[in-house]
Amino acid sequence: QVQLVESGGGLVQAGGSLRLACAASGRTFSSYGMGWFRQAPGKEREFVAGITRSGRSTVYADSVKGRFTISRDNAKNTVYLQMNGLKPEDTAVFYCAAESSVVLSRKTGEYDYWGQGTQVTVSS
Repeated sequence: QVQLVESGGGLVQAGGSLRLACAASGRTFSSYGMGWFRQAPGKEREFVAGITRSGRSTVYADSVKGRFTISRDNAKNTVYLQMNGLKPEDTAVFYCAAESSVVLSRKTGEYDYWGQGTQVTVSS
C-alpha cells in the first residue's frame, strides 16, 4: 500500500513557475514508477509526465515538453514536477500516481495509487 500526498499548487501568473511535490508513504517507493496527471474542469484526466523507478528515464506529454521537468528523490520518497513557463491552459488539478508495472505508462488505468490532487491556477 502506498499513500501519496501532493503539495505546491497555487495561483500563478502566466509565464510563472511552480514546483509540485508528492510525498509517498511506505518503504517501497523505489519499486514504483511515478506519474503526474492533471484534470481540468469538464475534461478527462490526462498524462503530464512520468519517471521510472530509478529516475533514469522520463516521458512527457507534448503539451508540456520543454517546460515541465519530473524528478524523484528515492531517499526522501518524493517525486517532483517543476513547471516553468506556465500558461492559462495548464490550469487543472494535478495528481501524482504510482504504478508497479515495469514499463512506464501514460494510461490512468495502469496506475495503482493516486494522491488527492493539488490545484494549479494560471492567470492570464
